[in-house]
Amino acid sequence: MSTKKIIAICQSGGEFQTEKDGSMSYNGGEAYAVDLNTETKVIDFKQDLAETFGYSVDNMLIKYFLPGNKKTLIMISKDKDLKRMINFFTDADQVDVFVMPQDVGAGALNVSNMPASRSSRTTVSDAVVLVPSPVETSHTDNHPDTTDTNSLDMVIDNEISPLSFTDASNYNKPATQWENTITGVDQRFASFAEFREALHKFSIAHGFRYKYKKSDSHRVSVKCKSENCPWRIYVSRLPTTHLIRIKKMNPEHTCNGASAKAGYRATKGWVGNIIKEKLKNSPNYKPKDIVDDIKREYGVTLNYSQAWRAKGIAKEQLQGSYKDAYSKLPYFCEKIRETNPGSIATFGTKDDSSFHRFFVSFYASISGFQQGCRPLIFLDDIPLDAKYQGTLLIATSADGDDGVFPLAFAVVDDETDNDNWFWFLTQLKTAVPVSQPITFVANFNEGLKDSLANVFGAGCFHAYCLRYIAEKLNNDLKDRFSHEARRLMVQDLYAAAYAPKVGVFEQRVQDIKAISPEAYDWVIKSEPQHWANVFFDGTRNNHLTSNFGQLFYNWVSEAVELPITHMIDVLRGKLMELIYTRRVDSNRWTTTLTPSMEEKVKEAGAKGQTFQVVPSQSSVFEVYGESVETVDISQWECSCKMWQLTGLPCCHAMAVFECTGKNVCDYCSRYFMVNSYRKTYAESIFPIPDVEGPVDGEELSVIVTPPPAKRPAGKPGRRAKLKQAGSLEMIRRQMQCSKCKGLGHNKKTCKDGETVESSSNADSNPEVLAIQMDGERE
Repeated sequence: MSTKKIIAICQSGGEFQTEKDGSMSYNGGEAYAVDLNTETKVIDFKQDLAETFGYSVDNMLIKYFLPGNKKTLIMISKDKDLKRMINFFTDADQVDVFVMPQDVGAGALNVSNMPASRSSRTTVSDAVVLVPSPVETSHTDNHPDTTDTNSLDMVIDNEISPLSFTDASNYNKPATQWENTITGVDQRFASFAEFREALHKFSIAHGFRYKYKKSDSHRVSVKCKSENCPWRIYVSRLPTTHLIRIKKMNPEHTCNGASAKAGYRATKGWVGNIIKEKLKNSPNYKPKDIVDDIKREYGVTLNYSQAWRAKGIAKEQLQGSYKDAYSKLPYFCEKIRETNPGSIATFGTKDDSSFHRFFVSFYASISGFQQGCRPLIFLDDIPLDAKYQGTLLIATSADGDDGVFPLAFAVVDDETDNDNWFWFLTQLKTAVPVSQPITFVANFNEGLKDSLANVFGAGCFHAYCLRYIAEKLNNDLKDRFSHEARRLMVQDLYAAAYAPKVGVFEQRVQDIKAISPEAYDWVIKSEPQHWANVFFDGTRNNHLTSNFGQLFYNWVSEAVELPITHMIDVLRGKLMELIYTRRVDSNRWTTTLTPSMEEKVKEAGAKGQTFQVVPSQSSVFEVYGESVETVDISQWECSCKMWQLTGLPCCHAMAVFECTGKNVCDYCSRYFMVNSYRKTYAESIFPIPDVEGPVDGEELSVIVTPPPAKRPAGKPGRRAKLKQAGSLEMIRRQMQCSKCKGLGHNKKTCKDGETVESSSNADSNPEVLAIQMDGERE
């Protein structure tokens, strides 16, 4: 296919002047010729111009006139804009392009009688108006181009709210920049939506209200809302083009803005346009600040909910349509596979074409898991507080430094749908073929349990996440025992789970029985073979919880409100950065073991220096320390069980190595070696261009619509926030007096001087003591 070429005459440093007919001319400055074609990227074009004119790439505006239109400038901000300009000038050999810095001063240009402003269709006045709130807007249409008068009136009545309008003399008037968004007959617009936007701004700047008399796909007729006021405007589509032109206009008002004074109305879309640029620079722009800014700058009073909805409109304008993002999933999957060969990216829809689920595992993750990670996978889910809700299913592993290694993730439409787990695990199995038994640490719900057995069969072990076991114990006994009793039972449960020997396990569950025989029975029936170290058949290196998903919780909190394709790409970017950073860091390591494992070995060695070692056979030793243990270095075993549980020599084995001169690295799991770690992060994840979807004209292979369920109106619920923060902990130690050991007060407020000795004999496991209860107190 031939590539269209054109010469851009790039001009900068001059001034625009407005002629009597409203057209503009450019005088003075310097000119520079650049060859362009449809394959040219905007960033390359900007870098060329930045070097020539001495501008910053990030602070540069590039604009041009449409053919035959010297009244309105069109902005170039992305690749599609540049390609569109070249296509506009198909029959020409060159095009005039105007380059200016974004912070150009007002004195640099003649800005009288300038037309409307827009992000892709704008005027020089945008660059020179020095106001607190830039007002360039997006292509998002708040009203359809095709509608009849009644339906349009209904949209207006439903989407706008009455707002008080302060007299112009009482507020700062940045709206004066909109006085010329409507200039008169023959002014052109790219669409009816753009005309409506310009008209809305024009009415604010001139203080009047209007109503539509007629509106369809070919023409729009508007009049002033005041009775007997002659102001009228009539626009229609320019034949054989997509442009809209003002055909007739009566610019005279006899109402003196009476209708506006009676109560001004502003759509949430209009407010969204106003705050969009501020939101881009300040993502945490709060609704109460929006209310204050709109009142101060435009004299319009909003309530909190109106500002909240307007913020949502602005975010959608900046980030793209949530609905359109679903339709681009097929294209997005193709791009993932194209830019990251060997990756798995797939999606599914329901019978009505609505979104069902999406799965991705990048080749860098697949290769890293197979080359350097333990056969250990953590499964977890995160409810998404997005516009269309859904759930993120994640699979992570542990690298040689016990860091989180993201393996795969999926977005599904219903977290309670067990079929989604089966589908996710089926996709995961294609990414991690079972060449050796895999241990999964996950929740114990029946859907996930059955899915693991059906998909991976005998080639896997299912370890119940200890946090979920503790949470269920707490909830099941909540109404029968005090806060403190349940805290101690959960503490003993953790100690039993981590116990390396059967005797220690039995002692801990007996401690639970001493508090409550009922709780003891609960623990015995909870399938300890799936969560207790002493009974579990798989290898999990002492990882008893699935909280490796915490990394994803943090990432998702930053991207959850984005459209689905953008959210996925943000997660991809986080993965890309993580893999690159760890690869660079590991190349500086000089040890044989990874840093955290090196530190653990050193601690075990220091503890073992005081032990006495007695040989029994060539590879079997008896070690005397706090207890007497038997070490068999040929089998990598110690009777204390810690060597087998962790994959690292215990303090007793370290005492043997010190005595015999053995190299400790020869007796450590290969997964803890720096070489294995480097293999884990050897591959890279690559960027995905054109996340926004195919260029205009390209057809989508499959239609995908949003899921029917939407998030309820209002702010996210407390539970959703806790879940997103990765907080599944349940019981935190209640305030306890150090003087009397009573609960609910401290030493300063204690009324009882008598000291009572604490009876707790549970381990002070920091993970247990950090467990938080849902705000409950006795």
